[in-house]
Amino acid sequence: MKYHRRLLIILLIILVLLFIAVNRQGLSLPGSKSPQNHFTTSKVENIPSPVESIPVDQLTTPDLILLGARQEAKNRTLYDASYQVIAYPAGDVSPDRGACTDVVIRAFRNAGIDLQQLIHEDMQQDFSNYPTNWGLNAPDPNIDHRRVPNQVTFLKHYGQKLSLDPVQYPEDWKWGDVVYWRFANGDEHCGIVSDRLGSDNLPLVIHNAGVCREENALLRWEVTGHYRYPSQ
Repeated sequence: MKYHRRLLIILLIILVLLFIAVNRQGLSLPGSKSPQNHFTTSKVENIPSPVESIPVDQLTTPDLILLGARQEAKNRTLYDASYQVIAYPAGDVSPDRGACTDVVIRAFRNAGIDLQQLIHEDMQQDFSNYPTNWGLNAPDPNIDHRRVPNQVTFLKHYGQKLSLDPVQYPEDWKWGDVVYWRFANGDEHCGIVSDRLGSDNLPLVIHNAGVCREENALLRWEVTGHYRYPSQ
């Protein structure tokens, strides 16, 4: 009896450790449904993508931004917001890792727009216009563009500010737009609006809150910002 009890305890411990390991990787156990994703990867890929039917030589800036973000989702980039020394301009952290802001940065770079350089140059010209949340006395091209408040400040000045309500103003929401959220715990988050629509007829979003995903999460958190760059 004691032997069977010990065996049962060992099996339970193994199952708990397996569950923790799987969730840290942003995966689902076989046969389970991820609470973070209304669509599995295969289902998302089955949703029509207008942009992917456009000839390469006819792709616009929003198209390229979207496709750059989608590549991040296909790569299933792991979340990592740690400070790293990177090149300037066009510097990047390891391609298999990145914060939510790196999804936006890499998406824009796919369209030939380097937010690292743009934000750094703007901060050099008017440092006092940017948040002082981190106690810096001068711009830091290694990290400034990877911080949500700095991206928002730049887009407020140079982008097109759009509706925060996709239900009331669906015409304002187009693929390639950048959306910013606030989590329930106060943390800030961001992603790229997709051309694919969910079952609620709202656009999916591409974002990284653990693993980069394309999913139906536009109204999962409080929307605090919605911008288009360049302005159209």
